[in-house]
Amino acid sequence: MFKQLVLATAAAVAIAALTGCAASALAASSASSEPLVAAAAEKLRVAMIDPTPAALTALVADDLSYGHSSDRVDTKDSFIGDLVAGKSDFVTIAISDQTIKVVGSTAIVRHTLTADTNDSGKPGKVQIKILGVWQQQGGQWKLLARQAVRAA
Repeated sequence: MFKQLVLATAAAVAIAALTGCAASALAASSASSEPLVAAAAEKLRVAMIDPTPAALTALVADDLSYGHSSDRVDTKDSFIGDLVAGKSDFVTIAISDQTIKVVGSTAIVRHTLTADTNDSGKPGKVQIKILGVWQQQGGQWKLLARQAVRAA
């Protein structure tokens, strides 16, 4: 009986140690992914100013759901199409107050976007808060969902 108790205790300690190691490895992996997510978000910022279908397609998930501060919701095709056609035209985009939280193969990115626009030839300015959900797909970080709200 004593031998079984010792073996059971040893097994429990080993499982706890392995679980702790796995959690530590996941946390380290998440922290090391943050710069990669930040780089993808920066590539998207640049691609929105000078849009090409190839650049945007490389950064946006096929299942994109993009909620605008105007209540309009875009898919991947409509998001890319509007940028390329100039319906949504960003002349400048500045990002501030960005935070990134990686959880497994998903990243939550929040920031404030301040931009000069020229949507359909009409100059304007916008300042909005953004929540972006990025997902690792095929070794690349892709924007899966984005929701914009007007800054208060």
